[in-house]
Amino acid sequence: MASETTRITFPDESKQRSGENFGACSYILIILSYIIVILTFPIAIFLCIKIVQEYERAVIFRLGRLLPGGAKGPGLFFILPCIDTYRSVDLRVISYNVPPQEILSKDSVTVTVDAVVYFRVSNATIAITNIEDYTGSTKLLAQTTLRNILGTKTLSEMLSDRESISHHMQTALDDATEQWGVKVERVEVKDVRLPIQMQRAMAAEAEAAREAKAKFIAAEGEQRASVALREAANTIAESPAALQLRYLQTLSTISAEHNSTIVFPFPIEMFSFFTQFANKVCNFVDSSYT
Repeated sequence: MASETTRITFPDESKQRSGENFGACSYILIILSYIIVILTFPIAIFLCIKIVQEYERAVIFRLGRLLPGGAKGPGLFFILPCIDTYRSVDLRVISYNVPPQEILSKDSVTVTVDAVVYFRVSNATIAITNIEDYTGSTKLLAQTTLRNILGTKTLSEMLSDRESISHHMQTALDDATEQWGVKVERVEVKDVRLPIQMQRAMAAEAEAAREAKAKFIAAEGEQRASVALREAANTIAESPAALQLRYLQTLSTISAEHNSTIVFPFPIEMFSFFTQFANKVCNFVDSSYT
């Protein structure tokens, strides 16, 4: 399939070309206007001189047709009384707070989203000749674009991918407003508000997840502690002297505490030693009498 190339022709180009071909009556009116300016000079000069600011441009129409040469400004420019009219266009960036929009997400959750859009006029001539109200149209388009884009996202994507959503929305708006002479500079998603019931459900889910994680960590710690205790018990069981050293270490630790009455358990090994010694003494006495 052969590729086709589409060329977009903005109205300012065609109107500028057609504006150069005035009819006979138009030329007569233009000449009369020049004569009036000359005859009423210097009073008429005040009607001919106009000023636009640095951030403005003036789009001039002569007898209803766009004057060739594009928008004028900044500074001084001249018009002919009675036959020339002009409209000034502000080129500064306009910030627009998109009203909160109720949007149904891809996973069927109703959320309220608001955003802010920054845009400016990039071509004053196109902004005047292509659309009646470029500011209002851009604002309405921002609302519908926000709903359309967020309607394809899940709730988790809305909450975590705001930067990607803002970039997607800016690209879509910029492409749509290019034919209006408007440039969308930036889009920011300000807030995503959930219903109260959804907030409570998410809070409960997060709390349950935190409790489960805490229990898992505690169980893992107990498992590691039991392994360490088992290894210590095996080590002490292999060496009775280690048990006695541990016993002495415990006594030393207790003695460093505040003064108090402490009942020490009598070691079984020592008790058996005295028992054996007593048995030997008894046996010796019995043998002496016999």
